[in-house]
Amino acid sequence: MITIRTGFRAVVPTSLLVFLLVKAVEAAESGETLYNGIMLPPPWPPQPTEWPHPEPVTPPYLVSPPAVIPIDVGRQLFVDDFLIEETTLQRTFHLAEYYADNPILRPDRRWESKDGLAEAMAFSDGVWFDPKDKLFKIWYVSGRESCTCLATSKDGIHWEKPALDVEPPTSIVLRRARDSATVWLDLDEKDPQQRFKLILFAMDAVERNKPLEFRHSPDGIHWSPVIASNGYPAQSIYMDRTTMFYNPFRQRWVLSLRDWDEGPQRTARCRYYVETPDLARLGALWQDRSTLSKWASADRLDRLPGASFAQLYNLDAVAYESLLLGAFSINTANGDPSTGRPKINQVKLGYSRDGFHWHRPDRRVFLPVSENTNAWNWGNVQSVGGVCLVVGDRLHFYVSGRTGGTNSVGLAFLRRDGFASMDAGAGEGTLTTRPVRFTGKHLFVNLDNPQGELRVEVLNQAGQVLAPFTARACTPVTANRTLQMVRWKDVKDLSALGSEPVRFRFRLKNGRLYAFWVSQEPSGGSRGYLAAGGPGYSANRDLGSSASRD
Repeated sequence: MITIRTGFRAVVPTSLLVFLLVKAVEAAESGETLYNGIMLPPPWPPQPTEWPHPEPVTPPYLVSPPAVIPIDVGRQLFVDDFLIEETTLQRTFHLAEYYADNPILRPDRRWESKDGLAEAMAFSDGVWFDPKDKLFKIWYVSGRESCTCLATSKDGIHWEKPALDVEPPTSIVLRRARDSATVWLDLDEKDPQQRFKLILFAMDAVERNKPLEFRHSPDGIHWSPVIASNGYPAQSIYMDRTTMFYNPFRQRWVLSLRDWDEGPQRTARCRYYVETPDLARLGALWQDRSTLSKWASADRLDRLPGASFAQLYNLDAVAYESLLLGAFSINTANGDPSTGRPKINQVKLGYSRDGFHWHRPDRRVFLPVSENTNAWNWGNVQSVGGVCLVVGDRLHFYVSGRTGGTNSVGLAFLRRDGFASMDAGAGEGTLTTRPVRFTGKHLFVNLDNPQGELRVEVLNQAGQVLAPFTARACTPVTANRTLQMVRWKDVKDLSALGSEPVRFRFRLKNGRLYAFWVSQEPSGGSRGYLAAGGPGYSANRDLGSSASRD
């Protein structure tokens, strides 16, 4: 873990404040206001002036957060200072832990091996929980002819490769030579024939013919013909490892396009951005490079000791609770022919609250390669479509890994909301939020303090504690739970506060605070997004009722 002291309110130069105020006025007049109060200035998406980014970029919403932050969508995470006005707590970032019996999916069927390559690897493909038949599903590429296959599981750990009717008795669902692909389970789709969506970077016999294709499916097994394609561009403006994700906060599909930087040598892999409300428009999304938005790249903090470079090889993303979670596959070494070691790609994390700008405060590797030459992840660890799943009190992260001529899939675990915690020792520490607004009634926290105590008080805009929501009247919370209600004596809920902006002040001893949220219901539903889903949910949001729970 890594611990970072979070600061108090930053001092911003007057000139910068004037500039930000002008931009805020412009956004209010003609921009888009998001669910969390962030205003997107026109035109959107923006174009950076420096490219690629040699230094870390601070998102504008952290420089100038909204005056009042709506928190009706999702658990509120402490991965940055967006929600924090002042605190004496310390922020700690946490890493995932690999499953002891990895890999959970390995090539063991005849259609998964050819010419010395054994491959059952999600690249990015997708790992999802399908509430329709209550199964985990993983789409992966096989090594024989780069076909797309499907495996299923009841627990997300032990997997089966069913005999399907596409090419009996194999688990193949689509015979199309390919590089990476992305499968997306779209639970908001009204047309049952388009419940699953797929973009695929095709690899035709003619080297220059590398179309990006879009298909859909009712079941993830039987795929439509190509619905849309960018055709066969004479000069490609994107490369292999191009992927996609859905941003439900803005109802936009986003293509994460891999290409090189625009320098004279074109030596650094980076990402370009295209958004659309309709994937069927895929073929018309771009005509030339000028239509793309320069988006994300590695910077100097991604370079590992001893590495000569750092590049952004892929960027998968998904909506998790109240923000976008980004899986950055960072490339720091090419393959080594002398040892047979694959190229070194490892996954780091980033967070976005506006869907475009990324905050990456912890540059440690979240999902690493192994230095063991026999390990499943000796090289080329990369993320999957959907990024992670919510399984009880844990998140499941699936990644591909390679060693020698074998490509497989591994699993890692993290506490739910466990990316960052705000921590206190024996002495009481406090965290006061910025002004927030909500329509819910019940305060919940994700907390680990079995030997400590948490009390919460509510303040008005002037900083005065509002009775009866005082720390003294708060029932002390001592627990290690990812969903824990906070109560006050002689009051049923927070409804007396109405919709007026307030601040929460958390008083913590001997513990870690991971998240807070205000729920409409005593069951604690956050109205947040559930990444690639999980058991117990029939919707892509945690609605805390029979509407979202099986």
